[in-house]
Amino acid sequence: MCDWGTLPDGRTAKLITLSNDRLRVNVLSFGAAIQSVHLDDIPHSLTPGFDHLAPYQTGKGANGCIVGPVANRIGGAQAMIDGQLTHFDANEAGRTTRHSGSAGTHLQPWRPTMVAKNYAELQLPLPDGQGGFPGNRTLIAAFILTEATLSLRLSATTDRTTLINLANHSYWNLGGAPTYAGHRLQINADHYLPTHDNLPTGEIAPVAGKPFDFRTPRDLTPGTDAVLDHNFCLSNTRRPVTDIATLTGPSGLSMTMATTEPGLQVYDGANFPGAPYAGLALEAQSWPDAPNHPNFPSILLTPDDIYTQETRWSFRQL
Repeated sequence: MCDWGTLPDGRTAKLITLSNDRLRVNVLSFGAAIQSVHLDDIPHSLTPGFDHLAPYQTGKGANGCIVGPVANRIGGAQAMIDGQLTHFDANEAGRTTRHSGSAGTHLQPWRPTMVAKNYAELQLPLPDGQGGFPGNRTLIAAFILTEATLSLRLSATTDRTTLINLANHSYWNLGGAPTYAGHRLQINADHYLPTHDNLPTGEIAPVAGKPFDFRTPRDLTPGTDAVLDHNFCLSNTRRPVTDIATLTGPSGLSMTMATTEPGLQVYDGANFPGAPYAGLALEAQSWPDAPNHPNFPSILLTPDDIYTQETRWSFRQL
């Protein structure tokens, strides 16, 4: 672990390097971000990261970070919690809360609490009312390397009923080219959420016959495919870790993603900071705008419960 820049309040951001015989992964304490992933002797990172702190501080792209306490969008920047209408930071055209607004966990320094050769744990306390979200909450992110697999385990507790929907916001480019052109994507989802003005309409639509059908692997052509910024419905509830998607690069290097989460947000990276389509974002999470759609899996967390999520990325060269 080494210093990696100074924050405006004088605190130091840390760079943590994890490694084993197959993987080398850099994690930042700021935003708990996956900054780079190197496999075997491949010369380039499999995730496009920034090489200095400033771009992470802007929050643009939330590149590699843990996004929360509620990832994705909340329509109207408000939701009912324990029978009370609760308002949040309206940071997207004044009408939605995107990635929790100014209270987003991707904009905050996490504290490393345990670091070993192939394991790192970071913690972030969130005070009651920050960004409008109730509860004194504690978030923990643990990164683990096992052979050619990177695992992320997230947990959260609260002392008041609140909303929790955490997501890792990494972009992936397995080929090392300026864009992910030539990649193939497969997603184990029969349904997706149609959107209007970036928000789910409430319909849970079949992917069959639509540009969102990735049940069979499909080639990706950035900028010419249907715009991708949608939630794919993997299940109706959190479940044991299950393979959900496979991304394959032009050389045959593949990444299989597995998660406990009921949703996968896929974003085509059209607005990747400074480099459109530099990577494809695959974000395991619960469904967006869930508090405003009773038919979506709930993201409420009570003081009696513990939120847990596990996501794994396994790499293989064909």
